[in-house]
Amino acid sequence: MHLCVIGGGVIGVTTAWSLARRGCQVTLLEAGPEIARGASHANGAQLSYSYVAPLASPDTLKHLPAMLLQGEGALRFRPELSPAQWRWCLGFLRACTTGRAASTTAALLALGAYSRAQLHGILAEAPIDFDHSFSGKLVLYRDPAAFAVARAQMQLQASLGSEQSALDRDACIALEPALADFGGPLTGAIHTPSEETGDCRRFTEGLAALAAERHGARILTGQPARRLIREGGRIRAVETAGGVVEADGFVLAAGVASGALLAPLGVALPVYPLRGYSLTAPISAKGPRMSITDLHHKIVFAPLGDRLRVAGMVDLGRAVDATESARLALLQRQARAGLPRAADYDRAETWRGARPASPDSKPFLGATPFANLWLNTGHGALGFTFAAGSAGLVTDLVTGAAPALPLGPFSLDRRWQMAAPLAQAA
Repeated sequence: MHLCVIGGGVIGVTTAWSLARRGCQVTLLEAGPEIARGASHANGAQLSYSYVAPLASPDTLKHLPAMLLQGEGALRFRPELSPAQWRWCLGFLRACTTGRAASTTAALLALGAYSRAQLHGILAEAPIDFDHSFSGKLVLYRDPAAFAVARAQMQLQASLGSEQSALDRDACIALEPALADFGGPLTGAIHTPSEETGDCRRFTEGLAALAAERHGARILTGQPARRLIREGGRIRAVETAGGVVEADGFVLAAGVASGALLAPLGVALPVYPLRGYSLTAPISAKGPRMSITDLHHKIVFAPLGDRLRVAGMVDLGRAVDATESARLALLQRQARAGLPRAADYDRAETWRGARPASPDSKPFLGATPFANLWLNTGHGALGFTFAAGSAGLVTDLVTGAAPALPLGPFSLDRRWQMAAPLAQAA
C-alpha cells in the first residue's frame, strides 16, 4: 500500500517512519526546502509526558482578562476580521470548564505515556543523536495561590498515574543549583522526574534519514501541497508545485496548513496558529541541569548538550515583524532576569514559529469523511511530546490494526462539541 504523508515536521516524519516500518510504501511531501523548519525547528525542547494540563481550563479563563491586558503578558491576542479566528476562540472558551479540562488532561496523559513508550522503542531500534536527556522537569511558581492550584492539579494527575512531587524553595535549589540565581520570588515547584528533553529538529532530521535508508521512504522537499484531488468518497491524489502525487491513502500532518487543504473539500478543521518564540545560546557552567518552566512568564529553559534553549509565549493572531521582534527582545530580558548566569545570551540564536493548536488542546487524530484520508495534526506546543504516540495510533488505523488507545477524544467529530451553545457546554 502506497501512503502519502503531507508535512515534514516531527509529526509527519514520525508518521512516515511508523508506516514505512510496518511495510507501507511511503512518500512524504514537505513544502519547504528542508524538513523540520516550521514548528519543529527550535521549539521548547521538552518531552513533557506528564505535564499536559490543557491551555483551555477554568484557571486560564479566570486570568484571561488580565493576561490579555498586560502589554508584556505571556499571552497576546491580535483580533482580526477572521471567522476562523473567532470560531477558534469560541471553541476555546467552551473548553474552559472543569469537566472538559479534567477529561482532556486524562486523554493527554494517556497519549503522553503511550508516546513515551513509542519514542523509546524508536530509539532502541534507531539511535539518533539529538541531545536527548532524562533530565526531569521543574515547574516554578512565584505566587502561593498559583502553587496551590498546581498542587491540586498534581493530585488529579497522580490519580491518573503521573509521578510528581511538590517542592518548597530550598528543596528546589538543592535539586537544581542554578535556581540559586533565580531572579524573582520562588514559592515552590512541581517536580516531574520522568520528563525528558531533546532537540526536535535534529531528531526529525535523523529519523527522516533512517526512514529513507532502512525502509525506503521517499522524502520530497520543496513540494507544497496545493490541493487534495477528490474522487467520490476518496482522495485520489495531491497536487503539488512539482506535479500530482497519487497514492492509496493520505495522512494530513501539515500543521497550520492542514485546514486550508481540507476547506475546499467541505471539511472544517479548527486548527489555528499559536505563535511562539525561542532563543538558543551557549550554556554556561551555571546553567541548569534539568528542564525548568517559569510559569509566571510562560517560558522554559531546556539544556541541550552545550546549548540552552529558552522558549515561550503564546501569540494568537497575524504575524507582524515589529511585534515579533519586540517579543523576542522581551524573551531575552526575561531569560536574563530569570537565570542571569545560565548562558551567553549575547550569542543567542532566535526563532519564531507557528504551533498548530486545537481549541481544546487535543490533537486531531484519525478518520475524516474520506475513506483514505487520515488526520495527524493540531498538537499545539506538545507536538514533539506526542509525535511518536500519534504516529503509532494513526498507523494502526491506516493498516487496519486496533489502535492502542481509544481515539474518540481525538476524533474530528468532537469539533461539534466545541460548537455547542455556551450554556450547554457549561
